[in-house]
This record gives sequence, structure tokens and C-alpha cells, in this order.
Amino acid sequence: MQIDPIIFKAYDIRGTVPDTFKPAYAYSIGLALSLYLKAETIAVGRDMRLSSDEIFEHLARGLNDGGTNVIDIGLTSTDALYFAVGKYQYDGGVMITASHNPKEYNGLKICRKNAEPLSGDQDLRQMLDMILQDKLPLAQNRGITTKREILSEYISHCLSFIDITKIKPFKIVIDAGNGMAGLTLPPVLEKLPLEVTRLYFELDGNFPNHPASPLEPENLVDLQKAVAEEKADFGAAFDGDADRMFLVDKLGHQITGDMVIALAAKSLLSKHPGETILYNLICSKAVPEIIQKLGGKPIRTRVGHAFIKPLMKEHNAIFGGEHSGHFYFRDNWFADSGLIAFLVCLELLSVENRPLDELISEMNPYFQSGEINSRVDSIEGKITQVKQAFSDGIIDFEDGLTIKFDDFWFNLRGSNTEPLLRLNIEANTKEILEKKKELLLKIIRS
Repeated sequence: MQIDPIIFKAYDIRGTVPDTFKPAYAYSIGLALSLYLKAETIAVGRDMRLSSDEIFEHLARGLNDGGTNVIDIGLTSTDALYFAVGKYQYDGGVMITASHNPKEYNGLKICRKNAEPLSGDQDLRQMLDMILQDKLPLAQNRGITTKREILSEYISHCLSFIDITKIKPFKIVIDAGNGMAGLTLPPVLEKLPLEVTRLYFELDGNFPNHPASPLEPENLVDLQKAVAEEKADFGAAFDGDADRMFLVDKLGHQITGDMVIALAAKSLLSKHPGETILYNLICSKAVPEIIQKLGGKPIRTRVGHAFIKPLMKEHNAIFGGEHSGHFYFRDNWFADSGLIAFLVCLELLSVENRPLDELISEMNPYFQSGEINSRVDSIEGKITQVKQAFSDGIIDFEDGLTIKFDDFWFNLRGSNTEPLLRLNIEANTKEILEKKKELLLKIIRS
């Protein structure tokens, strides 16, 4: 079958519908997945995007024709799909979603047994080759599709990470972004003593209010405004498939993903002293400092779940996190969960009984640039130029270029899909940050 290889990405399959990702492609992908995993049973969930139902029909038919039984768990979040695969020991799972992308996108997040993700370089590439070479024989014994309700057990699983009796009656605002948190959060909130203002809990693949991508500051404006109007203690936002979670404090300041890692680490290490926690290399150096101070063992990783999940298993880490809002838990089959991260932070705030902004101020004395993207002609050429200009620092190439000095450090990484360089800088003072940012961008953008 003709299929556009561009939709096969580093971590998933994704594109615009019906331009690069035609729903009919899902049939061949399902058939290839069935054969590649030699799977007896695969769970399939989907988000509320307008094309998700059509993609499901093609995908399920392809899996069935490959001899695989499909467990249709219906509308759900990505972390609930991971839960289903781990809890019921299915051979794999597929979440039909384009996560935080605009409404015209859709795609597939795929995992094997124990919610282990399929990688783009190996697994997805081999499936693509099977499709392009038309090596997709039909099974003699066709699989069947059955429905299963998982929400109640999933909610119980997430709540098991905290002591509900410790939760204080905070006044909070939650922005579900018209995404799947609008389905998974209400049964959780019913069990907690919170006063909640709900923004955009209606499932709507048109995203009529704002894109479901809380990583961009412009998509947090409504949440920040509501926190101020309601005089709330803090606010939380979830992305489209609800596997990522973001916080804002009562002053409306966005809490970066690495500081959420620090919050979760503090909570988890208070219950499980001495455990290992992973963080990716563009997180603030405050993160490993906090983990060590609390008696934990910090381990630095590359960016991306394809790297962090295997390392978590190797080190039996209790928790791992990324600046992008993905938070992984050992007792969640090492998979990420926005909902569990929210609950763990909620418990910490309850136990500490101090405002979120005060906790963060105490944890993080440094100044960060945030991720700055620059379009360049040659990623490697620019990285070489920057390395030469800052050659007197401590250099490593674990993921792009990282150079450390006593009073600042930076990481420069190329995008996997575009001619972009991503720059992150952290410094001991705001003045040093601005000075080094200006110098670095002058080299990168010249």
C-alpha cells in the first residue's frame, strides 16, 4: 500500500488528516503491528479528535485481519491506555491521538507488553518497511474486537499513589483544554475535598477555546485569569490526551516541568527514602541538588521517553521526569501519567501546607531561559561554532551539546524533524542569563 513515510516519527506515528495521514493508513499499520508483535491481544483507546473514530475502525480491522484480538477501551487518556496494557497484561496497546497538536492532526502512540513504547528508529521503521514492501499476509484465524470499561479501575489505581485523608480543601482551577482530562478527572475530583473551577471539560476535537498544548504560555492565559479571579490556591492544565500536566501558582506564574519533578521527588522520597529518580539533561541543576539533599539518587538522562523508560527499568527508579511535562512512575509500569503527577503534587502541597509559589522559590534559586528555537541552515555547523566559542567550559555530547561553567550552563540540541536548534540556558543570576543568551543567539542566528 502507498503510505506517506513522513508520518512515522521518532516516538509515534502522526500527521495531518487527511493530507499526510489518511485514516485508511491505519488498516495497514494495524496489520503490520499485529504481525510485528505477534500479538494475541492489543488494547486500543482514542481521544476526542474528529477523525479518531474513523481511524479506530480501520486500525481494528487491520489488527483483526492479522489475527489479533482488539480490546476497545473507547474514549480515554493516553496514560489510561498504558494502565490497561500493564494491568491486564495485554501484548500491546495503541492510543489514537495527536496529543497537544492542533485539531487537523491525529496519530498513533504504540506500546508493547508492560506499556513499553515502540521506538521510531527500530520498531516503527520495521513496521513501515513491512507496509512499503507489502509483506502483510492475512492470518488464517481472524481476531475479534470486544469492548472493555477501564475508567473505574484506572481511577482507583491513580488514587492509590496518595493518602486521600491528607488532602486539604484547596480552591483550585483546572483547565482540561477540551481534551481527555474532561473525562478522566471528574470521577477523581468527586473523591477529593477540593473546590474546583472547571475550564473546558467538554470533549471537543475542534478545540474551540485554545489549543490543548499547555507548554505554550499563550494557552495558559485563561487558566491564569481564572486563578486570579477565583483567588484560587493554584491551577492545573492538561494537554489533549491528558498524559501531561502543568501547574500555575496563585500569582499566575507557570511552574516549569523540572520544578514539578522536584515537587514529586520531594513527595515520593518522603515515603520511599533513598530511591533513584531520573531527570533529563535540560532540567535545572536544582533538580539533582534537591534529590541529593533529600537522600535520593539522581540520574541524568537524554530527552525523550524512548531513553528515560528503559533507564528507569535498568535502575529500578521510582520516578522520572522531563521538562516537557511527562512524569513517569515505577508503580505505573514505568509509564507516564499526568493524573498521577497532579495527585502526588496535590498531596505534597497538602502535607507542606505552604503556597506553591513559596515551595518553588525555596527549591529553585536559579534563572532559566526556557527553550529558545532558532531555524538554521546547518545544525552540526552551528553546534561546532558554539562549541569553539565556549571551549573553556566542561563539554559533553550526551544529547546535543552541553557546556557547563561555574555560574551558568547551556544545552543546544537539534530538532528530530525540523532544521531547528533548541537552546536552554540556566544561570546563577538574571544578568548572567541575559548576557549569555545574547552571546549564544548572536552565534546561532548569524
